[in-house]
Amino acid sequence: MESWTWPPRYDDSYRPAHNSRYWFPIRETMAPDKRDEAIVQRLREICDYAYGSCSFYRDKWNDAGFHPSQIRSLEDFERRCPVVTKADLRAAQHRAPPFGDYLCVPESEIHHIHGTSGTTGRPTAFAIGRGDWQNIANAHARIMWGMGIRPGDIVFVAAIFSLYMGSWGALSGAERLGAKAFPFGAGAPGMSARAVQWLGMMKPKAFYGTPSYALYLAEVAAKEGLNAADFGIERMFFSGEPGASVPGVRDRIMDAYKAEVFDCGSMAEMSPFMNVAASAESFQGMLCWQDICYTEVCDPKTLVRVPYGQRGTPVYTHLERTSQPMIRLVSGDLALWTNDKTACGRTYPSLPQGIFGRIDDMFTIRGENVYPSEIDAALSKLPDYGGEHRIVISRDGNMDELLLRVEVTAELSAKGRPAMAAFRQQVATSVHTMLGLRTMVEVAQPGTFPRTDFKARRVIDDREVFKDLAQRLRFEAT
Repeated sequence: MESWTWPPRYDDSYRPAHNSRYWFPIRETMAPDKRDEAIVQRLREICDYAYGSCSFYRDKWNDAGFHPSQIRSLEDFERRCPVVTKADLRAAQHRAPPFGDYLCVPESEIHHIHGTSGTTGRPTAFAIGRGDWQNIANAHARIMWGMGIRPGDIVFVAAIFSLYMGSWGALSGAERLGAKAFPFGAGAPGMSARAVQWLGMMKPKAFYGTPSYALYLAEVAAKEGLNAADFGIERMFFSGEPGASVPGVRDRIMDAYKAEVFDCGSMAEMSPFMNVAASAESFQGMLCWQDICYTEVCDPKTLVRVPYGQRGTPVYTHLERTSQPMIRLVSGDLALWTNDKTACGRTYPSLPQGIFGRIDDMFTIRGENVYPSEIDAALSKLPDYGGEHRIVISRDGNMDELLLRVEVTAELSAKGRPAMAAFRQQVATSVHTMLGLRTMVEVAQPGTFPRTDFKARRVIDDREVFKDLAQRLRFEAT
């Protein structure tokens, strides 16, 4: 296997032939059972390293009766090694601030510091060593190569450069690949209009951001009298929120930009994002690049691996991280995984529908489990959908209720009340078909809801808001 060493060491000058589909042909196309044999050896190496380098894993594993020497198969690792949760990491950083007692390198070796925002509690700090950052850049370059991005292509990074690591991952990968990195960023007032101007002028081959922001930029372009398809973007890759694997959302992006769409994503602790699950050319959904990060999909309650073809929560293990390695970290997300043959020829398991969203984001209406991404998918298939909506959840008496506030296009709005009423019924029918739920629908005018250059927040759980809107809808219906 190419460059398969512990600790990881890559030749930063290496690039495959320009016409090669694969960065590492052997690693990406080898028989899965042969790759699994190598992964078992790597799991012993990284677990032995973590056991000897930090008290967090040593104490946790001693308490569980686990030792790295017990790993003789993937089944041994998954059965014996206890999982790690975000609560464990927060406790570790409270116990040994600021980086926690799972830091496996001296603080003098830390090269980058990132973290969560901490808006709802103590922020979590991510410490990344210099060698790890170089390995991360190599992994990103390899996966971006799989998307068809090549040296010399302009990669437009339209995401916030801050504690958020997705933008830094895209930048590091573009630089290592030899692309023309354009770290445009996002977040400041007026930047979206400037982004449209720069996109029209530079004609980048590739674009990175969130799905909702890409759709918003297409709206901004239209207001400026421009067509997003004229930007010449050929490949768009996304993370930060579900969407790029949701058929309706994916189709809207592809229709607006006439570009290929690639989905990426995991969780902040596993970032940069593309090291875990990312698309490759000629593939929809996300591949699990098992030789970079070993992924299991497990039952959320038992945390035992589920068979291919079933849903569960991804559990991740770094195979190339030395500074703060995550070993069996529970994501809390929901995904379905398969092990089917891929059109691109890579022999990894896949998440064909991407990440549905966080299990915590799921809500239950009259006994039915609903994920916001499923509603996104239903609405995005409607041609008169205006691009934004809000999901209002509450109770009316003893019953759970769901109300959707849905923007329409300016064209539909101009047609008046009969067209709006027909659209309202269309939304209700579409959501009922997908979810089996009846919902109230309020049609909103274009531009009612603010757009975002980061993650879209569309769920409102508020009884008073629901009652006010429900009374208004009943009044309008009379």
